[in-house]
Amino acid sequence: MSAQAPIRRITTPQLTARKGGDPIVSLTSYHAHTAAIVDRYADFILVGDSLGMVMHGMESTVPVPLDLMIMHGRAVVRGTKRALIVVDMPFGTYEESPQMAFRNAVRIMKETNCGAVKLEGGKRMAETIHFLVERGIPVMGHIGLTPQSTHTMGGFKTQGRDEDGWIEHEQDAQAVQDAGAFAIVLEGMVEPLAAKITKQIQIPTIGIGASADCDGQILVLEDMLGLNPTPPKFVKMYGNLLEGIETAVASYAADVKSRTFPTEDQVYRNKK
Repeated sequence: MSAQAPIRRITTPQLTARKGGDPIVSLTSYHAHTAAIVDRYADFILVGDSLGMVMHGMESTVPVPLDLMIMHGRAVVRGTKRALIVVDMPFGTYEESPQMAFRNAVRIMKETNCGAVKLEGGKRMAETIHFLVERGIPVMGHIGLTPQSTHTMGGFKTQGRDEDGWIEHEQDAQAVQDAGAFAIVLEGMVEPLAAKITKQIQIPTIGIGASADCDGQILVLEDMLGLNPTPPKFVKMYGNLLEGIETAVASYAADVKSRTFPTEDQVYRNKK
């Protein structure tokens, strides 16, 4: 009997080749157990710096440190076998210079064993993206609503409502592509603009609160599972785990107070 073929991870060239083809499925994940579930369905998993908000109670992604991203990245890689793992570069780890970005991207790649990094910014980050790609680090771009820049943007605001400003976003997408990114996230962008950019560029677009015409979609896992009490308005919740967890915790607390919870000794005696 022949041995079963090993499971091989999806690569960045394979993802790029999906441009215009079957939609690319993606979710965020931050720990091994949920990553193992997502791995069965997603083409790539993003270890997003959104973990600062949905897991650690931060008000934005800005305070997230590099070591925290690496710790969660390791967990997700350990819990998966098939999906490409992409790790966000947090604020302050790549903006200063291409050399700084390279040093920090190398740390992420070597210490997590992920397949790529993601960074935010369009034309202003093109030189850095090119510098990283030329040195063997696959980069996913991210334009539109860029959460690390919300202080200068004035909050989480939909991008592209003024059609006169579309050209800036189109130029950003083109610059990221020309710099060598293998895919690009379009976040919080009006639908017609995201659809237009998707048609204009040759690398896959991954939408989040953008257009169904993007080459793929991504959501924050906690948002779509109903674990975030204040999810973005565009998110369709596919579960209500927050309510389920509260019900379970309340039941446990009631069992403790009534001294009715099982013990290991009881389980052992019941098996005899």
